[in-house]
Amino acid sequence: MFANASDELSDAPAALAARARRRLLDLAVSRPVHLGASLSVVDILVAVHRVFGFTPARSADPDRHRLVLSKGHSVWALYCVLAELGMPGLDDPRAGHPLDGTPGVEAATGALGHGLSIGAGLAEAARLDGSDRRTAVVLGDGELNEGSVWEAAMFAAHRRLGNLVAVVDRNTLQQEGPTEQVLALEPLAAKWESFGWRVAEVDGHDCGLLVDTLTRPSAPTDRPTVLVAHTVKGRGVPYMEGEPRFHHLQLTERQHREAVAALDPRPAVAR
Repeated sequence: MFANASDELSDAPAALAARARRRLLDLAVSRPVHLGASLSVVDILVAVHRVFGFTPARSADPDRHRLVLSKGHSVWALYCVLAELGMPGLDDPRAGHPLDGTPGVEAATGALGHGLSIGAGLAEAARLDGSDRRTAVVLGDGELNEGSVWEAAMFAAHRRLGNLVAVVDRNTLQQEGPTEQVLALEPLAAKWESFGWRVAEVDGHDCGLLVDTLTRPSAPTDRPTVLVAHTVKGRGVPYMEGEPRFHHLQLTERQHREAVAALDPRPAVAR
């Protein structure tokens, strides 16, 4: 797909993801956060940052690649990944959704379903500029209920935006319950294919596989790409995994100690 993974991020992606998870648990004991959805997306954010070369050194570069976190309530994971990458100003983040002016945030998102439209616009602008800039959009599966997502998907395919990649955090849960009970999405891969996108399904917690898939050469190059990344809400803390009650909360000191002690080594997949 995109074949020039950044050499600036020399740390192993899985090790970075493990540290980001610990940082996320520390944040959750100091304030309420969307914990389950943030834990599920950590590995995806690490892999996308590795492949696209999103680093503090390039945060003001007009030719930098762009990342839009459409599932804005998971911004706590983004804060933690950026902090681990050395982005200044994120030791004590406050905004519960991506906010313009926050270090490392390209676009404010919060009303779910709008991020892919923003990303498609950024990708179209790069195409019109004749630029090599690329755009990644990370979506939640629950927000695929929104019609604006599919309007953006049609636009991206119609405009042949091969410089656009979307990654769906397919953790199968949303605030109202299991996605397939709230509004069934399957067959999800076939839906994206029918909209003209290239589709790959991956283990969303295998950092090495995510990086390999994102860096694999693609053909044709004039179609947008989507990764359906299968994840587990609450990943990394076994007693939180798949548990809706950990969607949004502030951890007690006891819960925090138990969560840190229970941190699962499974996210540390290396390739």
